[in-house]
Amino acid sequence: MKISNYKSFIPEKVYSLLEKRGFSEFRPGQAKSVKGGLFQDKNLLVCTPTASGKTLIAELAFLNAIIHDKGKCVYVVPLKALASEKYKQFKKDYPDIKIAISIGDLDSNDSYLERYDLIITTSEKFDSLIRHKSPWLKYVKTVVVDEIHLLNDPGRGPALEVLITILRSMIKDLQLIGLSATIGNPEELAEWLKAELIIDNWRPVRLDKGVYMDGEIEFS
Repeated sequence: MKISNYKSFIPEKVYSLLEKRGFSEFRPGQAKSVKGGLFQDKNLLVCTPTASGKTLIAELAFLNAIIHDKGKCVYVVPLKALASEKYKQFKKDYPDIKIAISIGDLDSNDSYLERYDLIITTSEKFDSLIRHKSPWLKYVKTVVVDEIHLLNDPGRGPALEVLITILRSMIKDLQLIGLSATIGNPEELAEWLKAELIIDNWRPVRLDKGVYMDGEIEFS
């Protein structure tokens, strides 16, 4: 699916940056997200397999927020290690964007983050920033929640649910992008998020299921 076929959906500066980075084609889930309203500030719940290109969907969302809408984006991940990984990746891929990582002291509003456009954090830290009334929150345009299926986790789910609920009430015209490879009730979650549901089963490597017994595999 050639990116050029979707040029009319993509802001000019974002499209130019994609060309600069060498992207020429979208994967199916990416194309569906663009057509589903990614650049029209719609909430999206993206449910596609691992390695199907969800990270680029998140990148398109924060590029749209930062470059086109002149706002901030907060990228929420469940683990500090994943936050560090995303921070290193995005710093390398987008050297002209001001990127910060915030995963430390929970008893701080991290006012220095006002100088940054993309903030990568964990749900616990983001919750703390909200409760400390960080002044830069009013500039947030888009929030990406990676591994959003953790809403169903007995330990982290309730805190993440409260976080999303508070965000939606305190930030006017917030765009919320939820990403997951495994959601058991995507339609119900999309309805709660007031989001367009993007589902696709394409994966870069075919997945076959089978049962191994006595040295043989019987595929279903």
